[in-house]
Amino acid sequence: MDAVERATLTAGRGIEGNADRGGRRQVTILDRERWDELMRESGGLEDPAERRANLLLSGLSLFESRGRILQIGTARLRVGGETRPCERMDEVLPGLQQAMRERWGGGVFAEVIADGEIAVGDEVAFEA
Repeated sequence: MDAVERATLTAGRGIEGNADRGGRRQVTILDRERWDELMRESGGLEDPAERRANLLLSGLSLFESRGRILQIGTARLRVGGETRPCERMDEVLPGLQQAMRERWGGGVFAEVIADGEIAVGDEVAFEA
C-alpha cells in the first residue's frame, strides 16, 4: 500500500485505483489515537501503516460506530462494522492481534455512499 495525499471515493465502489473495489468492505479505516494507545499498552513503536488500513483518522473515535455516517471531505461513508485483526498483526508485534480485539482496535470497514474527494487534513465527523 502506498500513502497518498488525495483520493477519489466512488459510491458503491470505494477508493479509485484500489485493487479490491465494491462489496461491503470498500474502505478500511483506522483510528490514530486508538493505534497509539495500543502501541503504549503493547510497548511497541510500530507505524500505523503496518495495519494496512486505507485511511487513518485522527480526533474521532471509531468504537461502536456501526451504522453511523462519516463525512470526510466531500465524501460520505456508512460504517459497516469492526475490522477484526488477523494473525499477521502478531508478525508486526507479538500479542498485537489479541490487543486489537479490544474496543475496535482494528478499526472499521465502510461503504462509500456519496462520491467525493478526500485529502490529508480534511475535517472528519459523524453525521448527527
